[in-house]
Amino acid sequence: MASQKNALIVGASRGLGLGLVETFLQRGWRVTATQRSASPGLAALADDALTIETADIDDDAAVAALHDRLAGQSFDLVFVVAGVATQAHDPAHAVPRDVAAQVYLTNAISPVRFAEVFLDRLAPKGLVAFMSSILGSVGLNESGGWETYRASKAALNTLARSFEIRHRETGFGVLLLHPGWVRTEMGGADADIDVATSVTGMADVIAARLGRTGTAYLDYTGKTLDW
Repeated sequence: MASQKNALIVGASRGLGLGLVETFLQRGWRVTATQRSASPGLAALADDALTIETADIDDDAAVAALHDRLAGQSFDLVFVVAGVATQAHDPAHAVPRDVAAQVYLTNAISPVRFAEVFLDRLAPKGLVAFMSSILGSVGLNESGGWETYRASKAALNTLARSFEIRHRETGFGVLLLHPGWVRTEMGGADADIDVATSVTGMADVIAARLGRTGTAYLDYTGKTLDW
């Protein structure tokens, strides 16, 4: 169908990424989903509208190869979900320098580098989305904790905003999304909401932002968050 929307979901092997793939397929989108290694969850979807690719966002050569494999495609949505929370509960001074640096690279640098590479695959007035977190809000940090993870998401927010400003004449939107506190491997069993609630809300927020320019920092209900 000419009107069928096309999404690229990056980091979709499990959890929220996998849930987003399922949700967009159910809504009639075509979806290209990436995995870092083979994902039984993605394989089980077996949908004609689903294409599965393998790439690690920390590997520039792999991202470039993915870009080449997807030549000729145009995406209404490029959503970088991939991220890590290594030693998130340790204070910054207790996290080895190389571990902290890798969290920063994976959560902040690599997503924006990926978006830069794939900007020419974005449809006119398309949307680039990044999986952020309320923990990336400096203004809302009243409890501390999760220090290196918080810092990486705050950095992502800053870099994504600068990315949109640098390309503003292109006329696309950037969305930084907080998925809620979700019962995933990262969120834990005591989290507030399940994956279905989170991804349904995020898909609704994305639908409302399609075609709009500028940068927004929202949660899965559409609420604007403080930077």
